[in-house]
Amino acid sequence: MRRVNEIFYSLQGEGMHTGEAAVFIRFCGCNLKCPFCDTDFSQGEEMSDEEILSEVNKYPSRLVVLTGGEPTLSVDRAFVQLLKDNGRYVAMETNGTHQAPENLDWVTVSPKFEYVGEKGKLVEQRIDELKVVYSLGTDVSRYTGIPAKHYLLQPCDTGDKKKNEEIIVHCVAYILAHPAWKLSLQTQKILNVR
Repeated sequence: MRRVNEIFYSLQGEGMHTGEAAVFIRFCGCNLKCPFCDTDFSQGEEMSDEEILSEVNKYPSRLVVLTGGEPTLSVDRAFVQLLKDNGRYVAMETNGTHQAPENLDWVTVSPKFEYVGEKGKLVEQRIDELKVVYSLGTDVSRYTGIPAKHYLLQPCDTGDKKKNEEIIVHCVAYILAHPAWKLSLQTQKILNVR
């Protein structure tokens, strides 16, 4: 049994898969407490792998995104393989503090050094995309030595429109000066979709 917060179908709003239809499986629980987190993942229900697969199979998208909370606390190789055996491309969004199953198709690591200190130490070694939440004062140089296929900066949504605009200006300026980084926007918020 796995504790699931929700399963829903929408567009991937962030990162390299932005705009793709995806089934999201949000697991309960996280080992970090980030101040900007916009998800209440404490509530959920126990579901068997077969029940989760049954929900996933209600939707036509091949892309399944495992998220949380922190999905590495809930997901193992067998669960990923079950999804893959049923024709799914399985991506995970993780803070990187625990090892993810090696049979994932895509791993997005969003480290939280700036917000949680030593608790955010990276363990994950495979990183398809490194997504850094950018706030005013973020020291991006802390992340440049981490091996990844893609490097993305995502402006932090503080809930304050004026502050958000300032963060975006600084984030864009950083990317223009450091073109190895790409911009990741939370397009689900811009489009007002889930």
